[in-house]
Amino acid sequence: MANITDKIRQQFDRLPYPNHPLEAMPSRREFYRHDIATPFYLKYQKVVAPSEKVILDAGCGSGYKALVLAKANPGAKIVGIDLSPESVKLARTRLQDRGIENAEFHALSIEDLPQLGMKFDYINCDEVLYLLPDPIAGLQAMQSVLNPDGIIRANLHSRFQRERYFRAQELCRSLGLMEASPGDLEIELLEETMAALKDDVSLKKNSWVSIKGNEEKILANYMLQGDRGFTINDLFAMLERSQLEFIAMVNWRQWEITQLFQNPDDLPAFVAMGLSEATPEEQLHLFELLHPVHRLLDFWCGHPRTDGEFLAVDEWEDEQWQNAIAYLHPQLQTAEVRTGLEKSAAHFEVFPLGDRFPIPGVPQVLADSALSACLLPLWEKPHAIVDLARRWHQLRPLHPVTLQPISLAESVTAVRRLLTTAFDFGYVLLETQ
Repeated sequence: MANITDKIRQQFDRLPYPNHPLEAMPSRREFYRHDIATPFYLKYQKVVAPSEKVILDAGCGSGYKALVLAKANPGAKIVGIDLSPESVKLARTRLQDRGIENAEFHALSIEDLPQLGMKFDYINCDEVLYLLPDPIAGLQAMQSVLNPDGIIRANLHSRFQRERYFRAQELCRSLGLMEASPGDLEIELLEETMAALKDDVSLKKNSWVSIKGNEEKILANYMLQGDRGFTINDLFAMLERSQLEFIAMVNWRQWEITQLFQNPDDLPAFVAMGLSEATPEEQLHLFELLHPVHRLLDFWCGHPRTDGEFLAVDEWEDEQWQNAIAYLHPQLQTAEVRTGLEKSAAHFEVFPLGDRFPIPGVPQVLADSALSACLLPLWEKPHAIVDLARRWHQLRPLHPVTLQPISLAESVTAVRRLLTTAFDFGYVLLETQ
């Protein structure tokens, strides 16, 4: 009987994932979470350029995410590995067809990564870790090939959110449908079984109706070999054993526990006190217990920092702001965004930034003429806050209500307020000495 690793390889040789056609081209809407600027900023409060960086797509599958990584990080070298030789062939062809030359692919397991003899600045391990027989061994292998200031993005399936699918997988095992790599026969037998059930049977009602007739979804949910669920506490324990440090959830804005309450600014006293003293692990665990809506525990991690912590932007004093530099997020540096900002600033119109730059957990943002005027210079290059304030002082020298001249200090305050708003939405990255 084939072991679990062989079953996983056979399953993805048969149906490489993701099952996007070779001609499929990712949109810019997919680039934000794969742009390495965001996690590097979150860890170091520094803006890094992707050029010359070496990015590993660990478990690259059919190469679609490797293509996204290449497009989101121009100038980076892309290396992909996957357990499935058929998937690797597709990945290699996909990037060659799109003219991505600085890329290479290998049929290799994550546990055997050291055999490549390479070090990486960023490792993307998406939709893979929860399938490994020993996820800690996978994390340790990635840790061993990560550069000292490098970052890993990985994820685990949520034990709470996917409970119904774990029951479905147990059902398939009990029916003998997963003894080998599932194929057409096993899918047909499952479909016959589910069709014969009453419509109000819990498993059929709550999970089957959304995937029936879709072979890829059936294999990825009901018949996914090696699939397991984890909790936030499991995640942090695995990082500790792998000598890795948690940075943030990839969609961290959607894990804000205070947003689960009707009035986040007026929490019950004992809740507010508890949250103020809770660690990130404790807060995230409370969230998944209260509201397990996230299929993935999607996170960034890296080697533990040894150079101390930086001061968060919301804690900056005048000294930090005087030495601050503002950068437009790389994914906003498109001709379409520049045209929109120019039109908004010149004609006092709003510009729907969220349509061009969707960030998980951030509501639609309409940039007014003031915010557009403040962001526009950053499209060309980063600017010191004091330089932006001088420009603002020229643009708006009078108070809009009193028509009295405003001081340069008042312009600095206005720019700081606008940039803080843009920073909170993820559109601007702020550095200081």
